[in-house]
Amino acid sequence: MNQAKRAVALGAVFGVLAGAFVGCAPQPAPASDPVSKLEPFLIDQDFADPDILEADGKYVAFATNTRGVNVQFATSDDRAEWNVSLEDALPQLPGWATSGRTWAPDVTALPAGGYVLYFVAQHSESNRQCIGAATSATVTGPYSAVAGEPLVCTLDEGGSIDPATFTDDDGTRYLIWKNDGNCCSMDTWIQLNPLTPDGTQLAGPATKLFKQSEPWEGQLVEAPTLVKHGDTYLVFYSANDYGSDQYAVGVASAPAITGPYGKQPTPLLSSESSDGRYIGPGGQDVLRTPDGDVMFFHGWDELVIYRGMYSLPLDWTGDLPSVRLP
Repeated sequence: MNQAKRAVALGAVFGVLAGAFVGCAPQPAPASDPVSKLEPFLIDQDFADPDILEADGKYVAFATNTRGVNVQFATSDDRAEWNVSLEDALPQLPGWATSGRTWAPDVTALPAGGYVLYFVAQHSESNRQCIGAATSATVTGPYSAVAGEPLVCTLDEGGSIDPATFTDDDGTRYLIWKNDGNCCSMDTWIQLNPLTPDGTQLAGPATKLFKQSEPWEGQLVEAPTLVKHGDTYLVFYSANDYGSDQYAVGVASAPAITGPYGKQPTPLLSSESSDGRYIGPGGQDVLRTPDGDVMFFHGWDELVIYRGMYSLPLDWTGDLPSVRLP
């Protein structure tokens, strides 16, 4: 699940580029109002849906496919300067997947060592999106798929996208994700499954947490990230049309991991709330650092051609977050 130089030909640009960014989601529309004061990117190139973790004494960011790379990654020593690798973290897709639409990776470390990469790819038999898992001994891979079939593939709900992981205080691992219902005029639910300790299999059925319901969300919710602050579980999520300046980040919270979740009525971060600093912010991840919690996310460049990576510090009032704008 981010425009001062917007030209008359912007609609044509979107038409050419849409296939690289979406599967069965509606075609994107250009943002409605020009923006003149964009913040500089941390990664100033196509690097959508960033997932960030700290490993081996460095920070590693993973992102949606680009330039023929299934899963791209970048590394940093300080979270400010990033080096984008030319290597592919997932050089070979499993047999069930077709290349070209590998989205929204999530990487998590295992207690016994090694890493699991969760990724979205096109299910070749149905042409819908499904979630797979792959493993590697090192954080940047190369990762190898662990099964001949997808990990989550709810074809009757439009497919499955946007995986993210969470480990609770008792050590239970969870996968949170979205059914891709907006491809097929169905609801989009944020859903949660327990995982086996090794992270490669589901350990129980899905629990539906919440779906699109607020006016600002448009037709969908997606890109969930689950965190815990104090005794409160919070899902950061993206909503609305990813290809416009209406895309934004929201927050829902609950006293228990399975809910019930209550949403904040307005976005945590949007083009409007940032006063035009970011175009269509979304695809967020939250990283806990020695300096406090930081939210990484993508946003569009001025011409709405690619989505680069940003970050903002998070502040907390009780168990409710806010972003600290520049």
